[in-house]
Amino acid sequence: MSESTALDISHIHLGERPLIVCDVDDVVLQFIDPFQLYLKSLGHEFVPRSFRLHGNIVSQANGLALEDQHVSRLIQEFFEDQESWQTPFDPVVSTLERLSDDADILFLTAMPPQFSAHRRRLLDRTGLTFPLLASEQPKGPIAQALHNGRDLPVVFIDDMARNLHSVKEHVGNCLLIHLMPDSPVHRFAPPAAEDIARARDWVHAAELIDQHLAARTIRHANPAA
Repeated sequence: MSESTALDISHIHLGERPLIVCDVDDVVLQFIDPFQLYLKSLGHEFVPRSFRLHGNIVSQANGLALEDQHVSRLIQEFFEDQESWQTPFDPVVSTLERLSDDADILFLTAMPPQFSAHRRRLLDRTGLTFPLLASEQPKGPIAQALHNGRDLPVVFIDDMARNLHSVKEHVGNCLLIHLMPDSPVHRFAPPAAEDIARARDWVHAAELIDQHLAARTIRHANPAA
């Protein structure tokens, strides 16, 4: 990882097991739905016209779009208060708990690091006690540093095509899973590359992960297969 994308991962200790790196917002924790409720509580409304927040949040009083600076402040304030609004998707808690029997799981959340303690408390409260990294840096170099070229299966799950493409560029033989909620704004989301798996929900994502881990186990047990 270059100096410009350096991130302290010294506290992350992986075993000799497969690695599952998972995004958080709108993958593990609901984001867009509670964020809309949060905006309404302040007299604003999210009007999805593209796959972005800036330019699409309007005042309920006059219908005018909020300035970008105001939107950025609202996002930061929401992260500050996330513990009161965000909840896990079903059945992510039980699914990751089961997958953790055979793999190390790590959350890589795209958010300002100053809110990582809030997110840590929220995840712990819901039973999602896996290690957490909070960063606004590209995810590919981070995943590469975490996996470090090990001859073990690796999986990356995200709702953003750009993050999946970043990991694809930096981590070979990685199972990439595009998982996102069926929300009005996500319908505007840029598509991921055709060779990236698209999961309908967490049940489907778990099936894809199980198949990936099983295939690697078979190849290692019988290299000539």
